[in-house]
Amino acid sequence: MKILVTGATGFIGSFIAAEGIRRQYEVFAGVRATSNLQYLPENVATVTLSLNDKERLKQELTALGRFDYIIHNAGVTKCRKKTDFEEVNCGYTRNFVEALIESGTVPDKFLYVSSAAAFGPGDPKSLEPVRLTDTPRPDTLYGQSKLKAEEFIRSQLDFPYLIIRPTGVYGPREKDYFVFLQTVNRRLEPAMGLKKQYLTFIYVTDLAEAMFLALESPYTRKAWFATDGNVYDNREYAAIVKKHLCRKTVYLPVPLFLVKAVSWTLDTVGGWWGCTPTLNKDKYKILRAVNWKCDAEPLQRELGFAARYNLDKGIEECVQWYKKEKWL
Repeated sequence: MKILVTGATGFIGSFIAAEGIRRQYEVFAGVRATSNLQYLPENVATVTLSLNDKERLKQELTALGRFDYIIHNAGVTKCRKKTDFEEVNCGYTRNFVEALIESGTVPDKFLYVSSAAAFGPGDPKSLEPVRLTDTPRPDTLYGQSKLKAEEFIRSQLDFPYLIIRPTGVYGPREKDYFVFLQTVNRRLEPAMGLKKQYLTFIYVTDLAEAMFLALESPYTRKAWFATDGNVYDNREYAAIVKKHLCRKTVYLPVPLFLVKAVSWTLDTVGGWWGCTPTLNKDKYKILRAVNWKCDAEPLQRELGFAARYNLDKGIEECVQWYKKEKWL
């Protein structure tokens, strides 16, 4: 079985490729000329894909031949230019799907790695989880771009898509949640806003397994939210991190107006220097939301998915890796 994984050199993509190798697939990684191959598993073939140029992409796909499965994981979660969200996450996906159709290389299944951000956070008053039947209300540029990509994919008649919408993905080599671990390691515990937040997570290897369960299932033209099945509040999350770092901390609740001011400032200054800070305008909208619950029951019931990692076990493994690699 041949599988093509785009974005395979990134954090999530490298674990997807590793899961494919573990399942004895012939794995091809769609890369750019500038891609860092450091974490790409052995026995993965690399192929160049020009996602920004549909006509060239059609030629590349024709030369490669048809794949059994494709996991489209390439995309951006933060951008220096805000227009890049739509250009890359939506525009490149459109190019890819149209190139597959026009070159006659549509796979048996095309799995799009979306995000819970495509639906936005849940109701802050009822605290009900976001469900598949809810109306999407993304409140970030990132989430809006992922939803537009989903809508385009779903609009293609007879196109054999699957969509996975992971919540917070963490694991070794992840860099955004790592910032909080670094802060706790320095004995500080910042909390965004004064309200309790309800959070959901999925460990990266669990997410990769869920993707292959979807591909190997009888389903097409379906979507799922992906979490470990648990809900954690922000203080529980901090307590787990402190436990595995063996740290006591100073608790620092930061009012949202101050978080907003800092994120706006960092975004502006970062733009001057051509970089994107971890705390930016889009990230602020994610941090201010109190309800990131989403319903993963359909994933468990329909695919037989059972997470191997809860947050406690996952953070323990992350801390061990970060310390081994001298990140902490």
